[in-house]
Amino acid sequence: MKHPARIFKEAIMHLFKKPATCGYPFEKAKVMPNFRGRIDFDSSKCIGCQMCVRVCPAKAIEIKLSAEQPPAPAPVEGQPAAPVKKKFDCIMKLDRCVYCWQCAETCPKKALIMTQDFELAHVDRKELRRHYK
Repeated sequence: MKHPARIFKEAIMHLFKKPATCGYPFEKAKVMPNFRGRIDFDSSKCIGCQMCVRVCPAKAIEIKLSAEQPPAPAPVEGQPAAPVKKKFDCIMKLDRCVYCWQCAETCPKKALIMTQDFELAHVDRKELRRHYK
């Protein structure tokens, strides 16, 4: 090392410069409007067609018939019984998801909702499995 004082000069210069990085943990990061984040599920819209399951390249979605089904409406005299809309649950495996949003784009009833949530890191893999009811 020919000139060790050069390091000190450089260090002192950078003490007075604005940081080049953002203060992410302390300041929320700004995401672009078309950012592909976590996917939510609206069970009131789901018809159980399984289109999202078929198009998912990572096999990260399961659609199952919910254990809690709505009660049948009271029969009206002289009219056939109205069909009961079944309720479905969605299990998203976020550790498998590649966030391509093919599931949300192919859903005919728009039951899968695209969000901009990106803070999904967990220590336990089981926490990345979301059960939407």
